[in-house]
Amino acid sequence: MTGVGEEARRKQYLRLNVLDAFRLFCITPHMDDKRPLIATYIEASRPFGVVYIGMTSNLYRRGREHREGAGSGFSKRYGCNILVWYQTFERVTSAIRREKALKRWNRPWKMQLIEERNPQWCDLYPFLMSEQPDPRLPLENDGGVAAFLARLEAGEPDGA
Repeated sequence: MTGVGEEARRKQYLRLNVLDAFRLFCITPHMDDKRPLIATYIEASRPFGVVYIGMTSNLYRRGREHREGAGSGFSKRYGCNILVWYQTFERVTSAIRREKALKRWNRPWKMQLIEERNPQWCDLYPFLMSEQPDPRLPLENDGGVAAFLARLEAGEPDGA
């Protein structure tokens, strides 16, 4: 048998949950109704400058926070607000794993990773927000392993 006090607390709890859900879905502004991007990303202060490696469940929001200086203390202190590289994931655990791996990399490896797709160190945030075309170089499409093995059998040097 429940007491009067317990019943009142339960009703108040349910009412608060309904209000919280209403605030979350109806009042909170969304970033142009875009689906959040789970990503590991690199922000830089300038080309070959200080780099910050992070992971987020919403790259649109996190990029805006870095620009406004509302992000981590490190990126705010060193002015890391240029999005120079990112990789999207389906699962947060995969993004966390990639972030931790990148943080263990040597600095030259990180620079090479950025240079492979973004040699001009262009800011990718405007592209991400659909304000500008993608400035990155396209990924090389060499035909995969089967094509590589065929080139080796044909005797082409270095598989090229």
